[in-house]
Amino acid sequence: MSPFKMSYSMALMDSQVQALDIYEQAMGSEHPYVAISLNGLGRLYVYMKNYTQAEELLKRALSIRERVLGPEHPEVAATLHNQALLRYNQGEYAQAEELFKRALNIDEKVLGPEHPHVATILVGLAALLRDTNRVTEAVKLEKQIESI
Repeated sequence: MSPFKMSYSMALMDSQVQALDIYEQAMGSEHPYVAISLNGLGRLYVYMKNYTQAEELLKRALSIRERVLGPEHPEVAATLHNQALLRYNQGEYAQAEELFKRALNIDEKVLGPEHPHVATILVGLAALLRDTNRVTEAVKLEKQIESI
């Protein structure tokens, strides 16, 4: 990672940690805003390859979102997608695929199959399929992405 990207990431991380602290103090540890901060910070940790910290934050975000918003909410899908990216980056392809598919099922059901969030999840799933030599399946998804 370049020095610029690293300093930007660190500044972003600092602001996310600050927001998390404020939300927890002001609204309690189970508030949806806390889950938003946890999810964003978790994704940032994935980007920075701090997978242990990312896993902890994303797990907590998912727990809050499922409990407060319900298991079929698009915000639950967003956290599942971030968990899928974490597992994908760790080379845990079977777990990543399951998480991509769970996120995809929620977003297709709630937002519709033509929604941009669906396309974003499909991009990750198609990359995973290519990385696991399932090119025919990947091509099918890539055509679906193009039609969105």
